[in-house]
Amino acid sequence: MLWSKQTILNRDPAAGAVFRLRRALEGADAVVIGAGAGLSASAGLVYDGARFRKYFSDFGQKYGFHDMYAGGFYPYPTPEEHWAYWSRYILINRYMDAPKPVYQDLLALVKDKDYFVLTTNVDHCFQKAGFDKKRLFYTQGDYGLFQCAQPCCRETWDNEEAIRRMVREQRAGKIPSEQIPCCPNCGRPLTMNLRSDDRFVQDEGWYRAAQRYEDFLRRHRRGKVLYLELGVGYNTPVIIKYPFWQLTAKNPDAVYACINLGQAECPGEIGRRAVCIDGDVGAALAELLALNSGGSTEPLAHPRRKLG
Repeated sequence: MLWSKQTILNRDPAAGAVFRLRRALEGADAVVIGAGAGLSASAGLVYDGARFRKYFSDFGQKYGFHDMYAGGFYPYPTPEEHWAYWSRYILINRYMDAPKPVYQDLLALVKDKDYFVLTTNVDHCFQKAGFDKKRLFYTQGDYGLFQCAQPCCRETWDNEEAIRRMVREQRAGKIPSEQIPCCPNCGRPLTMNLRSDDRFVQDEGWYRAAQRYEDFLRRHRRGKVLYLELGVGYNTPVIIKYPFWQLTAKNPDAVYACINLGQAECPGEIGRRAVCIDGDVGAALAELLALNSGGSTEPLAHPRRKLG
């Protein structure tokens, strides 16, 4: 489908936009959630500032980078240093809870609905918050899984025990050499199960989740469906954003909703059936939850937040 260049930005007052989203959610027979990095950032999983200094000040001082993202690309001279960094990174971004209850608020809003989640996030926050794992599709991988770096096979392995041991036993920015993870099949190095090139392993669990997602979309091609996009930018729009626009356009009873700070927009073709909220995802979900709980209908005050 070809879209016009026009985009529709929701200019409703803050409360008005949230009210429209509340009506769409209440009236929906099914909710398809598309979640990007902005959702986890809103939950406090930020990669710079105080959080970086708390967990990685030693690495920053030694190697000269100032955020976790840069640290992930640093060419460490030894695998012992590489895994000292990455084990700590995975521990705090995968196995520790997010600082803010944004995912829990989202679950409270959709738990009684027929929902499914498609996410490019790899931090496992949905399952940690209590979402049904059979309603989740982590299309880009999972920090909690290892795969062969080659890869020699289409298998993945849970890494929690190995990661916690690396963090516990690392000294002076290095893990013990015997803890460097190797593929149990071929002996080559293991790496994270993250989609970065054509070596990403889509294991049996990935394909089962993909099939469940396709089945969900097939069952809800028609009817009152809310496509709820949260914190999705334009790094990989073909995974969530563009398909959500297309699915909404094909179903006259569907509503597209987008909450994103600075990138809340949609094509003119679906503008009459869209709610675009330019603001912090967690703040908007908290207001929506307050409305559902019979709280104040006045917009809440949030620094740097703009709704509408």
